[in-house]
Parts: sequence; structure tokens; C-alpha cells
Amino acid sequence: MLQRASNFKTLTSHFRWSLPETYNMAAAVSDAWARHTPDRLAIRQVLADGGRRDWSHLELNRAANRFANALKAQGIQRGDRVALLLPQIPETAIAHLAAYKIGAVAVPLAALFGLDALSYRLTDSGARALVTDTAGLAKLSEIRDGLPGLELVVSVDGPETGVLAFDALLAKASDRFDTLATAPDDPALMIYTSGTTGQPKGVLHGHRVLLGHMPGIELSQNFLGQEGDLLWTPADWAWAGGLLNALFPALSLGVPVLSFAARKFDPEYAFRLLETEGVRNAFIPPTALKMLRTVDTPGKRFNLNWRSVGSAGEALGKETYDWFREEFGFPVNEFYGQTECNAVLGSAAELGVSRAGAIGKATPGHEVAIIDDDGNPLPAETLGQIAIRRPDPVMFLQYWNKPEATREKFIGDWMITGDQGLMDEDGYVHFIGRDDDIITSASYRIGPGEIEDCLIKHPAVALAAAIGKPDPLRTEIVKAFIVLKSGEQGGAELEDNIRRFVRDRLSAHEYPREIEFVDGLPMTTTGKIIRRKLREREEV
Repeated sequence: MLQRASNFKTLTSHFRWSLPETYNMAAAVSDAWARHTPDRLAIRQVLADGGRRDWSHLELNRAANRFANALKAQGIQRGDRVALLLPQIPETAIAHLAAYKIGAVAVPLAALFGLDALSYRLTDSGARALVTDTAGLAKLSEIRDGLPGLELVVSVDGPETGVLAFDALLAKASDRFDTLATAPDDPALMIYTSGTTGQPKGVLHGHRVLLGHMPGIELSQNFLGQEGDLLWTPADWAWAGGLLNALFPALSLGVPVLSFAARKFDPEYAFRLLETEGVRNAFIPPTALKMLRTVDTPGKRFNLNWRSVGSAGEALGKETYDWFREEFGFPVNEFYGQTECNAVLGSAAELGVSRAGAIGKATPGHEVAIIDDDGNPLPAETLGQIAIRRPDPVMFLQYWNKPEATREKFIGDWMITGDQGLMDEDGYVHFIGRDDDIITSASYRIGPGEIEDCLIKHPAVALAAAIGKPDPLRTEIVKAFIVLKSGEQGGAELEDNIRRFVRDRLSAHEYPREIEFVDGLPMTTTGKIIRRKLREREEV
């Protein structure tokens, strides 16, 4: 999409969006490459035993066509929600592409979600189909009775009672399928994001979301799409970071993607993987970069071939930025956005846009400003809220079934992020902090409301509040303040029990790593918890 230029100003001033009347992500990501360069490598899967399985664009496309036909044969129609509870494996990409081909809406779900988190998202989205694996089926078995709308369950690991086998469905289906000619604004993808109150919201995106990502992602990878490029990310493909900062932009540019379904991030193994596979490009969230920093002299120990690294999801920080540049000889390209509107600010070291401690500048095609509470753009060096002007191709369509929340996301034509920042005289934006109670931990945005709702279900808990406590590795960790019921006694054993309780019901990234038992919580006169006062206690 980007035409190379000698400097960032020229690139930005000459850029214009050109949205086609019809646009389907599957056609852009898969159909065109399968038609013109069928043998081109699409996905290289690194298996647990160290083996490899290469997928050409033609193989990937034919598998997606087969699954699209299978979904239709099972009654899944345009607009239906198809949930995907899968790790970083080729079947995840295949299921996404198949959903887009028939005009359905893909709903990615993280494998680390617990029972309550899965039940809520499957119910709220009204998912008619779920594609998962053995681990996902084990969780589903405990909640399926409460999901009457879930009509079709498919497992990539084979059939079970009431569950169809992915491979068997593909074997019976035709490998030819005419991808639906969707409009750019037709719904395609829904990713759940947390808010400060209540349950997570489904962020609904149109097919154009991929087009909207392309300028920012291309820049973050120093013009991704060069000969020999191969991209890898440790980010789960269930998150916007894995899908839209890595997988789909790379495939749409003809860049092969490395797939590895890791149980957890191992920095030593990550460097071996980068070296062995000859990875040229990587999207690595800041927390993972900080973990990579724990490996001794990686620039000397590993023969790395990479030429670009993009990072987003939380503030990178000057220390990590400086370490990476000194260790590997080039800087990380930090960029910024939200699930609702991503990759709108960024760096481009190849064009001289790179500054330690700054997110970057507005990427081509996006208008970003620092605004006040009335929506007025503020002058340079003035603290305010980071906002993006609509219309914008990368911006979400709406919050699923939450029109009021959608309206509240805007001040006039400015989509507000809830992030405080300032823009310097050179146009670089500096992130200062959140202006609400969202917790940012290891690149995950965590809403305290969902955690608190879970905590008070514990039989020993009377009242609970969750906040983000500053942490040098994860940016923040979840800390819970808990008022116990009468007769209950706090202690290490109860703390461990409460942690497991939340982890099993929500997810491994949402449970409180620190718990403090208290006699009471700061409250407003209307009975709302004042989390700000709890955060202030931790910042002293």
C-alpha cells in the first residue's frame, strides 16, 4: 500500500486512502496470492517436536475454501458469529479466512480464558459456531449447557460426542469457493476488549480494518514486503496484536509467517527460533522485549538475520529502546493504537522517525491530536487526551449491542482513547498514562470490573477492588484489595485459593498477582469504589 519515499513528511503528505467498493479480507490475504503465486510460502509451522510443516498460499486457500463450504453446509450464514478458541496454528488462519469468505463474523478467543470469560463472550456474541481443540473442548464441556445458541462445534483434534472433526469436514468439502463480495464496512471481525466497568465489550470491525492497519504495520517493519522477509510474533493470534499487527498484514503482502504454538514465552528459545528460522521481521510486545533482555549478550551469542522489529500494546520505555538499539544495531519501531482503532501512531527508523520515550508520529492516513475535554485540539507540549478523527478505515464500526457505549467513545468526530499524552514541537506523541481505571499488564488491557465481579463470587469475599500496580516487567500487575466476610481469616492459603479461583474462571493474565486484605474500601457517597485512591497508595 505504501509508496516508498525519501522522508516521512513526503510519504505522509502524498498518501491518500483509496477504498474499493468491494473488499473482503480473505480475498486480499489469500485468494489473490493463491491465484497468482500458488507455490509461494504462506505459513511455516514449527511443531512441538522441532519439525516443520510448510503451507503454500494455494494449500492455505484450498483449505479455507473447503472449510467455507463446510460451514455453509452446516447452516452457518452471512452475519453469523463464528468463535475461534485456538492457539497459533495454521487452522486458526484457515478458520478466519473461511468465516470471511462466507460473510460471517470471526470472534477470536484466547486459549488462556477461563470458564466465566468464555461463557460470557460466547453468550454475548451469540456465536452459532465454535472451532477449538481438545483443551478448548474440556472447558466447553463445563459451560455448554448454558449456551443454547451454540449449534456447531468443530475440533481440530478430531471428533467427540456432539463435536465434528475439522479434517473430516475438509475432506468432504469442495476446494472451490467464490468469496463473497463484501463491502469494506461489512462486519468481519469482533474482538473483546475490557472497560472500566462491567463486562468486556465486543469491538466490531469491518473488512476495511486490514486496509486501515497496513500503513502503520508496513512502517513498523521498515517497509514490510521486501525480498526474503519472514515474520514472527509471540503474540497469540487470538488478540488484535497477533492478528492485525502481524499475521494478516504479512500474508496480504506475500510475506510468510512463522507459526509456533508456545505454552509460554521463553526468551532463550525465542532467540534460538529467530536464529534457526532466519526470521527477518518480528512484532514483539514490550513485556516480551523486556524478557528478551534477561538473556545474556544475545547479539553476540545468536546469529540473527532480523532487520525490523515493531512493538506495541504498552509503553516501550527509553531503557528497553536503548538496550535493543545498542545490542542489535537498529531501533525498535514503537507504534500505538487500541483494539478500536489501531496502528495510528508509529515510528519508522528507516525514514528517521524514531525517538526514545516517544510512541512516534501520526502514521499516513490517520489524523491524531491531543484534545481537551471539549474536543478541541491542544497546542504542542500540552497534556490532554490522545484522540483519532473519524472517518478512518482502521476505526471500529461499533461496540456489539452497546450503542450508548459506542456514542460515549466519541467527542464530536474525535474517537477518544482514554490515554493521556502530549505532542512535542516535532510532532512526536508521548504517552503519559491512562485517565481511567484500565489496567495495562504485559500488553493486555484489563478491566477491573470483570475481575471484581469474579472475586465477589468467592465464598470468602464480601467486597473487592482491582487496580494496576506499577511493575518494571509487565508495566502493571493486577492487585486486589479484599474485604472478607465475617468470620473469614486472611492468610497465604486463602490468597492462593482466591488466585486460583480467578485464574480458572477468567484467565491467566487477569488473576491478581498480589492480594491485600483490608477492613474497608474508599467509596463515593453513591457506593462506588474510588480506585484512584488505591492506586495512589501503591505509587507512594
